[in-house]
Amino acid sequence: MLIAIPKEGNAVCPHFGHCEEFTLYDTDTKVLKSVANPGHQPGFLPGFLKELGTELVIAGGMGGRAQELFAQQGIELIVGVSGVVEDVIALFEKGELVSSGEVCSEHAHAGDCHS
Repeated sequence: MLIAIPKEGNAVCPHFGHCEEFTLYDTDTKVLKSVANPGHQPGFLPGFLKELGTELVIAGGMGGRAQELFAQQGIELIVGVSGVVEDVIALFEKGELVSSGEVCSEHAHAGDCHS
């Protein structure tokens, strides 16, 4: 399975669309790869990540429309996550990562979304 995690520095970005890059993690090969965020354009990133083979996105805050678009692409979501990317992956591998289901309701809060 290929997992995409929006990243800022070495941590999960708190607002999905405004991340610097995505860490792609292949659960079969255990390989990590970074891909630059091509830009925050409404509706673009779900298709972009699907084309890369993404099956799951682990994110901090994400708007409701983005969550709907990922569902339409058949990509699963775990949202409301924070922490160092490698630690988050370890929690996922142990089956200990749980989605909060939180939806960001404002668009002007880049970096401040927690609900």
